[in-house]
Amino acid sequence: MSLVELLLVAVGLSMDAFSVSVCKGLGMRRLNPKVALVLALLFGGFQAFMPVIGWLLGTQLLWLIEPIDHWIAFVLLGYIGGKMLYDAIRGDEEDSGATDHVAWGEFLMLAVATSIDAFAVGISFAALNVNMIFSVTAIGVITFALSLAGVGVGHAFGARYERPAQIVGGLVLIGIGLKVLIEHLFL
Repeated sequence: MSLVELLLVAVGLSMDAFSVSVCKGLGMRRLNPKVALVLALLFGGFQAFMPVIGWLLGTQLLWLIEPIDHWIAFVLLGYIGGKMLYDAIRGDEEDSGATDHVAWGEFLMLAVATSIDAFAVGISFAALNVNMIFSVTAIGVITFALSLAGVGVGHAFGARYERPAQIVGGLVLIGIGLKVLIEHLFL
């Protein structure tokens, strides 16, 4: 996986966290930097941690999945991207209640919920033999930055960027899944 592809995966994975961050920013009467920082740290941390768990599971089963690894990557990335597109088009939104303080329980649940797709990508990473330290660092840092920005965007501009961000993220993941499949089948 090239650097550009990895960065695109990281951005694609971070779109759920960005969308939720926008919603949280919408609920702030005043922009609270502490809340934005805690939310971004949780989202970035979980997005970096979940691929490691997926990768560990994937490496233990590599002998079984290696002959079909390209199909697994295609299906997982296509499913995640497709779900993001479906949710964006359908209009599913997270509960964006007022957020003027750090709500640890809620933030942890949101961090887990937005990083489930990163677990599946970690399984794909085992099949693709990527540099995990660099990959999870990039995913975590990009998710942190976009989540922090998302709170500000939500607070300043409203919800008009939430749906386009989810659509772009979904399309990026589907495109990378197709590229992996095409490379293994035809090259």
